[in-house]
Amino acid sequence: MADAYIVGAVRTATGRKKGRLSQIHPIDMGAAVVDELVDRTGIPVDKVDDVIFGVVMQIGAQASNLGRNVSLSSKLDLEVPGVTIDRQCGSSLQAIQFGAQAVMSGTQDVVICGGVEAMSTVEIGSNIRDGLEHGRGVPKGERLEAQYPGIQFSQFDGAELLAEKYEISREELDSFGLLSHQRAAHATQEGYFKQEIVPLNIKLEDGSADVHEVDEGIRFDASLEGMQSLNPLREEGVITAGTASQISDGAAAIMVANAEAVEKYNLPVRAKIHSLAVIGSDPVIMLEGPIPATEKVLAKAGLSIDDIDLYEVNEAFGSVPLAWAKAVGADMDKLNVNGGAQALGHPLGGTGAKLMTTLVHELERRQARYGLIAICEGGGTANAMIIERMDAVSA
Repeated sequence: MADAYIVGAVRTATGRKKGRLSQIHPIDMGAAVVDELVDRTGIPVDKVDDVIFGVVMQIGAQASNLGRNVSLSSKLDLEVPGVTIDRQCGSSLQAIQFGAQAVMSGTQDVVICGGVEAMSTVEIGSNIRDGLEHGRGVPKGERLEAQYPGIQFSQFDGAELLAEKYEISREELDSFGLLSHQRAAHATQEGYFKQEIVPLNIKLEDGSADVHEVDEGIRFDASLEGMQSLNPLREEGVITAGTASQISDGAAAIMVANAEAVEKYNLPVRAKIHSLAVIGSDPVIMLEGPIPATEKVLAKAGLSIDDIDLYEVNEAFGSVPLAWAKAVGADMDKLNVNGGAQALGHPLGGTGAKLMTTLVHELERRQARYGLIAICEGGGTANAMIIERMDAVSA
């Protein structure tokens, strides 16, 4: 079986809800990161075999096969197709897995894998609300109701159940939420994100033009006192708005290629996709999946958690990476070293590719070898992947 290489990785800076990116169409955001990959890699526009894009709220501006519309809106040739997938918060990580599987199998040579979510335009849960308002039903049929009677699956409840199960206190959560902002602020000030971010031309409310190139959700003046002052989202709970991911707009994309394409088109090898896994877990606690997914991908790779140099575990809520770290025995100094979604935002369908982009660049900056990414997902699933940094010679 052929190897799959990451030859390009870019993202937009995230925008806050109703913030600086709220006037940009999600298709245009997706096309911007695709175009940047084309420019950076020099791939001929007719030599990409597919565009696989993740998006969660497939309604309105994000309906009608967004992946194909992204391809049509980009520099890519008309004959380059596109497809849209939904594995909830892990949609664009799943897109990368599908792309990797395609080039590893030899059925395709070059695939652009990414995702986008314009949460200012297409609000979270809007597709379900539309079903309720127009009599189209809800995503829970008789069989699922029989297995989970009376239960309304909720990520907020899952975050609290996870904190309870792994004995994570409010104090731990607040400290971790603060650390996310501090790390993100430091990375921004030191220019760590500059190479991975695609600047976007935007218009401000007053009609003036600007360039968006800094993640909008970072609180550079965050304090522990501020975190402690926030009320919990659930009565007697421990999760607050400060220890939950930020509603965001953003896009990211990864180009995956096999060795034949790398050589033929002189593509810059950034990392090899070493191992990948996806797993189902309890849909009630919902957010625990990154733990067994990590155990599964490590076993596939023949590695231990100590062999991994950096981890990106999505901060859907602070309890997710904290529970994960306790369960797998991870080193907190390797976890989300440039901050996570509590500070940098969580544009649902784009988050997996966004985290992968940051992981690739940080492995390069540190000259480290192995990186691991894991994401919890609605419905009780999780994706995990291990990548190995390497240069063009080792490919």
